[in-house]
Amino acid sequence: MRRLKGHVQHFAWGSRTAIPAILRREPDDRPWAEYWLGTHPGGHAFFDDGTALATHIQEEPHVVGVAARAAFGDRLPYLMKILAASSPLSIQAHPSREQAEAGYARESLMGLPPSDPIRSYKDDWPKPEAIVALTPFEGLLGFRDPHETAGLFEALGVADELASVIGPLRDRAASPALQEVFLDVLSLDDRRHLVDVVLAAAVNLLEAPGAVGEFARTAVELDEHFPGDPGILAALLMNRFTLQPGEAVALEPGVMHAYLRGVGVEIMASSDNVMRGGLTQKHIDVDGLLQVVHFRPITPRVLVAEGSDGIYVYPTSFPEFELWLVAPVDDGYLNVPRTDCGRILLVTEGEFVLQGDQGCEMSLASGDSAFLAADEHVNVRGEGKMFVAASGA
Repeated sequence: MRRLKGHVQHFAWGSRTAIPAILRREPDDRPWAEYWLGTHPGGHAFFDDGTALATHIQEEPHVVGVAARAAFGDRLPYLMKILAASSPLSIQAHPSREQAEAGYARESLMGLPPSDPIRSYKDDWPKPEAIVALTPFEGLLGFRDPHETAGLFEALGVADELASVIGPLRDRAASPALQEVFLDVLSLDDRRHLVDVVLAAAVNLLEAPGAVGEFARTAVELDEHFPGDPGILAALLMNRFTLQPGEAVALEPGVMHAYLRGVGVEIMASSDNVMRGGLTQKHIDVDGLLQVVHFRPITPRVLVAEGSDGIYVYPTSFPEFELWLVAPVDDGYLNVPRTDCGRILLVTEGEFVLQGDQGCEMSLASGDSAFLAADEHVNVRGEGKMFVAASGA
């Protein structure tokens, strides 16, 4: 077991205080959006001696584990993050493995460097992901049933004025309707006044009960960060969800989503491929969205960790990753799970003592992390919450 330090991403939407508080560091007046623990080139994790985790795995690939190496080669297949959003992220979706491989190859043949702003594929990996709330966490996930969305626009009293855009929600089958309306919203440059029409109606219904009030508040809240942006109408096609601490959602490739606010631990395949679909100044690849996004209604499913006696796992089924929670219920030692693969540990609350095979010990407090090699048996005791990232293979 070796102590690990992650990489901070200072994106504009990040909180200035949440991640520094978890890491026990002083804020520096910059937004701390994400804290990466993994081997993705966009932000390497390092050991205390300055060696990159990626270098360690290249030199000693057995630490990844037999099954993970067979499935993914000599690399760490997952990336764990702390994510802290104080303002909404862009509406986005992520590709499947086949789409990522084809898209990365295509953009590479075009000669686009990884830093090119119109590039959608930064690597050739899919990006399924899950996020566990550390604080109340709000976001948008997947498309709402189009008939229900049409009813919400009608409840705002704007259905007639928006008929040229939202008409298909009533008139066509679900998937074609969602695709047509979503793509129409992306080309509203000559009808941006329609966003103002929606907002003018929404401000009068902020205190309305149930779904109508939530619909109105979503529009107004997004306008505070993206004034008059047509992406607001795209967001209103989507389900809004709220997680309480400990609850999670999992995102399959192709599912549109946007995180609005909150702090969580995120686990994903080791990829940075993002297809943006609104609420952004960055490039929107409309043709790419058509290839990747699933234009079908879904109902968000909230996940809770399963297990007992202080060891719990979040029920996801992606081959690239698995996420465990260690939350001891007494003073005894627990076995850190998944000894068959390389694991990253992250403490988000409390203090823990790890005891290795040779009797060596390591103390971890809030914000501390460590890497455990495959076949390394470690016991842990303490109080608080420690997340364990592992391969799903």
